[in-house]
Amino acid sequence: MYMERRPALRKVEIFGLLERLCERLEPSETQTNRAQSSYEAVGRWLADAEDNRLATSGIYLQGSIALGTTVKPIGQNEYDVDLVCHLPAFGQWLSPALCKQIVGDRLKANQRYNNILQEKPRCWRLNYADEFHLDITPSIPNANCANGGELVPDKALSTWKPSNPKGYRDAFKRRAELVPQMRLLMSYAEDRARADADIEPFPERPRFKGLLCRIVQIAKRHRDSYFLERNMSLAPISVIITTLAAWSYEHCVRTMVFDSELDVLHAVIRHMRTFILSNTIEGRVYWAIWNETTEGENFAERWNAEPAKAAAFFEWHAAIMLDLERLSAAEGLDGLGRTLASSFGQAPAREIIQEMLDSMSAARSARMLAVAPAIGLTTAKVPVARATSVRSNTFYGAS
Repeated sequence: MYMERRPALRKVEIFGLLERLCERLEPSETQTNRAQSSYEAVGRWLADAEDNRLATSGIYLQGSIALGTTVKPIGQNEYDVDLVCHLPAFGQWLSPALCKQIVGDRLKANQRYNNILQEKPRCWRLNYADEFHLDITPSIPNANCANGGELVPDKALSTWKPSNPKGYRDAFKRRAELVPQMRLLMSYAEDRARADADIEPFPERPRFKGLLCRIVQIAKRHRDSYFLERNMSLAPISVIITTLAAWSYEHCVRTMVFDSELDVLHAVIRHMRTFILSNTIEGRVYWAIWNETTEGENFAERWNAEPAKAAAFFEWHAAIMLDLERLSAAEGLDGLGRTLASSFGQAPAREIIQEMLDSMSAARSARMLAVAPAIGLTTAKVPVARATSVRSNTFYGAS
């Protein structure tokens, strides 16, 4: 029985490497604390304005920080912290340009903020050098949205565009709470009764971030690596990857049973493209990935203006599927390291493999290392029948 399960155990080990990769791509605890402090200070400054219309404002997180799917840009320490400054006292009678100006004027009135303030097409950015930047987008209520949606300026500041960051966040988190059915865990009680006394039970690895968050991070990092030497302007925007992954995750979790988290990853990525809508009119394809939490927001809107963006998405999707297959088939740590590096970047791959080697060395020194024929060297507590003890290695000094 356990001989048949060794491939699944190897998948657990591979997904563990991807988990470590994601941990390295997240902001440090220090960065997170500083960003939180800055975020709260900006909120207080805006709310303390003498202008009553700003005094009723509310500031909240949106995007990857709010969802728990942040990935650091390749080769940079800075990461995005996206905020919304919601102004309930305003309506569509106010022009987007004036609304943005009101928020900007308040930020400029603070000398510290003024020194690090940068105007962007639809928001204001506070640059905290080599750490993070806060992007503050103004919004007003959307009276036509039954879900409590909002309106934000378009890039030209000529009109309002529908959005619903809070509704989107809540929908994502609802899906993230879904837990896949795992065959190994489902049959654990039966197997434990049959197992030899020296076989430890299959552990349910803690998911600190949640599996959906990790899948989104893996996909976003692969996108960044894939387009690094291509045309980055064609790379799929994060909200498209996040939305399709969330829809696919719910579909897969509700309809399938899996052997491992790696299988969940494969299935979710594979089914992402099936949730993209298309319609051909007079020979031209129009794409749609609608925001389910409000009316009128199409995340694939740019694909219709620039068809090359749609083509780039499908090229990337084929590439990540191929790379995940290569990762599953990689042999040994060297093979895993090369595949991780080519798919997700040299630096984090090198750190992960070195960490694994260090862990093995420490386990070897403590005479805790075992050889599982199907998955190689491991220190994990997995149900490998009759694992063989490995003696301390003294070929390269004391151990």
